[in-house]
Amino acid sequence: MLYRLKKSGYQAYLVGGGVRDLLLGREPKDFDVATDATPEQVREVFRNCRLIGRRFRLAHVRFGREIIEVATFRSANFGKAEQSANGMVLEDNQYGTIEEDALRRDFTVNALYYNIADFSVVDYSTGMEDLRAGLLRLLGDPETRYREDPVRMLRAVRFAAKLGFNIEPATEAPIPELGYLLADVPPARLFEEVLKLFIGGYAVATFEKLRHYGLFAQLFPQTEEALSHEEHEFPLTLVLKGLENTDRRLAEEKPVTPAFLFAVLLWEPLRRMAERLEQEEGLAPYPAIQQAAGWVIERQVQRVAIPRRFTTPMREIWSLQPRFHNTRGKRPARLLAHPRFRAAYDFLLLRAEAGEADPELAAWWTRYQEGQGLDPAGGNKPSAGRRRRRRRPRKRPAPA
Repeated sequence: MLYRLKKSGYQAYLVGGGVRDLLLGREPKDFDVATDATPEQVREVFRNCRLIGRRFRLAHVRFGREIIEVATFRSANFGKAEQSANGMVLEDNQYGTIEEDALRRDFTVNALYYNIADFSVVDYSTGMEDLRAGLLRLLGDPETRYREDPVRMLRAVRFAAKLGFNIEPATEAPIPELGYLLADVPPARLFEEVLKLFIGGYAVATFEKLRHYGLFAQLFPQTEEALSHEEHEFPLTLVLKGLENTDRRLAEEKPVTPAFLFAVLLWEPLRRMAERLEQEEGLAPYPAIQQAAGWVIERQVQRVAIPRRFTTPMREIWSLQPRFHNTRGKRPARLLAHPRFRAAYDFLLLRAEAGEADPELAAWWTRYQEGQGLDPAGGNKPSAGRRRRRRRPRKRPAPA
């Protein structure tokens, strides 16, 4: 791609996290390209290209299963950018030079450009120095940069957790005071950012940093409010163990579903609401969870928009929890056949490990799946597989 752009008469550099990770000896997750070609000119060079974005016009070029993001050098002239009353940039497609573009990037370690002309790294700030020092530093005035795009606060936390870097003091100082600006970010964009925060292999460290800077409360206010009650330790333990499980599965290259992650993060506010409905309105556990789920999800999507393809399995995971207490008759076999049984069972194990559910109940279901389930009365559980066939009575011959 770089060489094709260059051959077409444009400048083209590898830039951002890909360059940073290569210099740190890490395997880059993706690669971004910066060029002096406009998005429309990029589309003329690459047929398999589509333009996206209003706030920042970008070109996405597909190569097989990979998508390379191509951004045009942006101008340092902020005067022409459309901004909100809080200073957030709403539209900014003024193009400029590579020098201007470098100063427009968020962190110094992300403003490094790899030049294919002489295979050098171009650094217009203190990127290389900060990389060696393990320091995350914003380019420009931190408060102004956060107001331009509040998501930069989340990116600061994410990179610090991922890279093991310290956040430079001036970059760090405004974060606790400016977290409220995240309320101006569209919930759909925050959903994508939450996935990057928690499904990158560093969920536990990210969660702890988010809470330290008061940002987790901006993303999950119901959960933060529930965790602030100190009468029990299991809510926080459940979240931490769920995030540890996510990190472990990613390290083992196993699939991770956002539905399970959000089910963990929102379980405590849901549990509290369901408990209140049982006590105050006399609802049974199953309808109480169903009603609480609707209320909790409705409030949550006002901050972080969770698509229905995830809220539906979340509801099922939650709603199956009371059914694990039904261990008599044919109910266990019916629950075992439920399409969402495995995720709900894993959730039960997590609750038991955190001390919120009965460990014996979780152990019973583990044995039952192995064909060794025990009836609560003490007898062996009958197999849910093979059924005995009843013999038909023989017909007696009619009397002559």
